[in-house]
Amino acid sequence: MFKFLFLLLGFVPLLYGANFLVDGASSLAKKFKISSMVIGLTVVAFGTSTPELIVNVFSSVQKVSDISLGNIIGSNIFNIAAILGITSMLKNLTVKTSTTWKEIPMALLSAILVFVMINDSAIENDKVSELSRIDGIILLSFFIIFISYTFSIMRSGSFEENLSIKEYSMLKSVTLVIVGLVLLISGGRIIVLFAVAVAKSIGISERVIALTIVSIGTSLPELATSISAVLKNNVDMAIGNVVGSNIFNVFLVLGLASTIYPIQLKGGAILDLLLNIFLSFLLFVFVFSGKGRMLERWEGIIFVSIYIIYLTYLIIH
Repeated sequence: MFKFLFLLLGFVPLLYGANFLVDGASSLAKKFKISSMVIGLTVVAFGTSTPELIVNVFSSVQKVSDISLGNIIGSNIFNIAAILGITSMLKNLTVKTSTTWKEIPMALLSAILVFVMINDSAIENDKVSELSRIDGIILLSFFIIFISYTFSIMRSGSFEENLSIKEYSMLKSVTLVIVGLVLLISGGRIIVLFAVAVAKSIGISERVIALTIVSIGTSLPELATSISAVLKNNVDMAIGNVVGSNIFNVFLVLGLASTIYPIQLKGGAILDLLLNIFLSFLLFVFVFSGKGRMLERWEGIIFVSIYIIYLTYLIIH
């Protein structure tokens, strides 16, 4: 019981740390005359994926591959099925053409790429299926391409985001960055340590812990950002936030984690990878069905229903 409590408490410094880091870094960037658009594309976008990044770095250092893979795939499944499902149930989500034709297919590509890269035994008859360090470097290369594409949108003037940045004094900005990093590192260390301990104590796999508690916890920034965006009538930001996070998670976080230490494919992870591909494909199909480029309420209900069935399956099995 205490191990489970400590696992949950680990999310408190992790999530506060991400907020402090984003606020401090955004304020510093503003002081150095960096535009709001650049800050939104880099600092803020990176900030929502920081919890996954920290947890995966610690998982890789401790060679706990089930948590590394489960956290990212679980987060991406939660992002589409739960976050987009819930937000589109609140309000129909209209999607911009650039997001439809470029970001959503890139998120689908990232899901397929991980599935192909990690299935060494099925594709190349290798004894071990894993994301190797070479695979990690390839994923990081895709991340560089994605960032380059994002900045090209900014330079072309087709990027729009109404971003409000809080400005603090230099001392407070630096303090927020330092405190944010300390909290992130502390929270990430606690989560990985107690996720393994809880899995062992109650006799379930580290994969299931990562796919449920850890992935949902690290995805809370995306959930908060998307719901807030919908309530403020900024529906395009709600879907862009989720799709961008999924791309960051695979190309940057999983790429970096597998570069530190190879991530092996174990247990029922094939199901998780296939569901990730299916949901990414379903998002693409839903956007093109019905009333133009829009994610409608009934489609959100389907996403949430799929997630409930998936969670039920994980708990039963």
